[in-house]
Amino acid sequence: MYAYIKGNLAYTSRNFAVIDVNGVGYKIYISEYTLSKLPSPGGEITLYTYMNVREDALELFGFLTREELDTYELLISVSGVGPKVGLAILSTLTPEKFSYSVVSGNVKEITKTPGVGPKLAQRIILELKDKIKTESAIGGTSEEIPDIADNSALSEAAEALTVLGYTPAEAKGAVAGLSGTVEEIIAQALKNMRRK
Repeated sequence: MYAYIKGNLAYTSRNFAVIDVNGVGYKIYISEYTLSKLPSPGGEITLYTYMNVREDALELFGFLTREELDTYELLISVSGVGPKVGLAILSTLTPEKFSYSVVSGNVKEITKTPGVGPKLAQRIILELKDKIKTESAIGGTSEEIPDIADNSALSEAAEALTVLGYTPAEAKGAVAGLSGTVEEIIAQALKNMRRK
């Protein structure tokens, strides 16, 4: 119903913000990441929103970026992940870290979220692994990067970088010549790309 809400920040609490739009205050539940990026009260803000409709309530969930909203909508599509649990996961992990955790099958990282046990984390990975690969990867997978195809760690790292939004060519260039575990290669590649 609401794609986004733009107005002035009235005030915030631990897990929600109130945005004043022409004299109407919208209470919007937000992640800790979004909370940390909000302006001071009175500042203008745009939040991309998801509306949860229940018999006894209408709730708005807001996100600073469309990427965070897209990740949230994927999360709540998983059986057993409700709106509040989805928000809790995105308060613990950024969309990028969450995507990498799913693609790499890192149950431990996802269970850092309070209330998310190993079974739910495994279900999230199982249900979203293919969706995140196909929906987030830009232009294909590491099979299109022939000179690193023999090295499974480099291929996996390059694939994870495409999930984070880099093109296959950028991913290939970033991991070329690196060594270590998949996580070490990704960390080094991201550090090198930030320096450029």
